Amino acid sequence: MNRKELDPGKSPKAAYGARLRSSREERGWNQEQLAERLEYASSHVSAVETARKPPTLRFSRSADLALGTGDLFERLWRELKHGVLLEGFPEYVSYEACATELWGFEIGIVPGLLQTPEYARALAQSAARRGSISSEHAEERVIALAERQAALIRPRPPMVFVVMDESCVRQHVGDPEVMEAQLERLVEFAANPMTVLQVAPFTMGERRAFRLPLNLVTLPDRSVVSYTESLAQGHLDREPTTVLPVLMTYHQLQADVLSQAESVALINEVRKGIS
Repeated sequence: MNRKELDPGKSPKAAYGARLRSSREERGWNQEQLAERLEYASSHVSAVETARKPPTLRFSRSADLALGTGDLFERLWRELKHGVLLEGFPEYVSYEACATELWGFEIGIVPGLLQTPEYARALAQSAARRGSISSEHAEERVIALAERQAALIRPRPPMVFVVMDESCVRQHVGDPEVMEAQLERLVEFAANPMTVLQVAPFTMGERRAFRLPLNLVTLPDRSVVSYTESLAQGHLDREPTTVLPVLMTYHQLQADVLSQAESVALINEVRKGIS
């Protein structure tokens, strides 16, 4: 039998199929055995795994029941249906969960891994009010973010380096209590021995190297992948010839922005102005 290799980063549908295959193989089942438990044809299972056919809600719930995955596939289906997962993001999250180092740059909002639930909920509910997502999916976003954050709490957590544009600190999200708690969370993050937090001040002007959010992941084998995102498109890059120059530029940015002590001082200054 020819086995088609899957690329989870190709599309949300491909990410769903790859996760279905890996969950099936973890249990030692072939497609026929899973199909029997789902009460679908094995050809249908094959088509979903290889992204030739989209999953349905019924299929996803049956997969969760058969594979004992809670509501994993139902949540993936809802994310796929609402078009929330950009290309490359599902695979990036899988890399993030086993990273030895994480490097991030963000503009406008606090990076997801540093967001409080209240801050994340305010952002998600704002998207729901605009009609970008449903109110149901707004809460699912908050839950999914909490799961990403929880995945980093392990015996050997990764080193996390974050550079935030000053706009992340200055732009208010939610009510004053939400913003105050979020800024306090940033100060706590900076105090962790496994983290480094720096702010790129507005005064940097054109010297700020990046104009879009950026994420870099160092894997256990010391290889590095990058993930960038615009409003409607995500891009995962594993090619060393293009990723390593980006990492070098990131290091140059770190040397040019505020130190961690200066960054914390700026954050505390902003906290004083919240009323």
